[in-house]
Amino acid sequence: MNKNDFEALRKFIDTPSGRISYVEQGTGPVALFVHGVLVNGYLWRHQLSELSAIRRCIAVDLLAHGATEIKPDQDVSSAANALMLRQFLDALEIDSVDLVGNDGGGGMAQIFAAANPQCVRSLTLTDCDTHDNWPPEAFKPFLALSAGGGLSGALHTMLSDKGFYRSVNALGPAYEDPASVSDEAIEIYLRPHLASAERTRDLERFLAAFDCMDTVSVEAQLKKLHAPTLIAWGSDDIFFDVKWSHWLEKTIPGTRRRVQLDGARLFFPEERWQAFNAELRAHWRHAAV
Repeated sequence: MNKNDFEALRKFIDTPSGRISYVEQGTGPVALFVHGVLVNGYLWRHQLSELSAIRRCIAVDLLAHGATEIKPDQDVSSAANALMLRQFLDALEIDSVDLVGNDGGGGMAQIFAAANPQCVRSLTLTDCDTHDNWPPEAFKPFLALSAGGGLSGALHTMLSDKGFYRSVNALGPAYEDPASVSDEAIEIYLRPHLASAERTRDLERFLAAFDCMDTVSVEAQLKKLHAPTLIAWGSDDIFFDVKWSHWLEKTIPGTRRRVQLDGARLFFPEERWQAFNAELRAHWRHAAV
């Protein structure tokens, strides 16, 4: 699915948190895909195109990301994004979903599931913020750069020099094969953050709001979560060590499978989409039993 195909599927819906952008494809039970920081719903394009025969696949743009529109004073914390997800589903009159999260979106999925277990038909967590590993140590230099006023400059640099985006000094470590990331994908991910000064400030506020208490505080609820859960993790992620996949497996009683993808990194749902989609198909099939 290229940019034009993806954009042709874009929709918007108003919620108390803002005018939320999303892309959907397919019919049937709803699968809701939640991305993390700096990227947007385009991360899930391979899931939308390949799983739409068995699910109504929806990829949402978080607050302060993608094409979602918010007011300048809108709370953009992870907890606020989890609340937005509930508002989003209510606006679409969707009662339950197969919830899938990656990176910060996985942390938000945990918060959402803890607060709304009745809405979670199944849960899939890939490499993501977990318990007190939020923000991860490897991401703290970028947070410090943003807090020091360097976010706009960094975004401009990554867009003007796509090679820098793919380097070890930028987003390269998030990928198993950074060279495979297309210029188009980088544009789609980063350009919205520079659409206006306000959009850049929204991302700054999003980054400044990172707080592990958002996930630590839901541990007790996760220990009561019986939704069928798949934990899929890349073995070489410098942000989210494999130990956190074991923590989730032990904490969530609904966990049915933990799978480790050797050599994979943070954005493996985009890079290893064939293998991940196969896991999702099997997980959803078994969850229905």
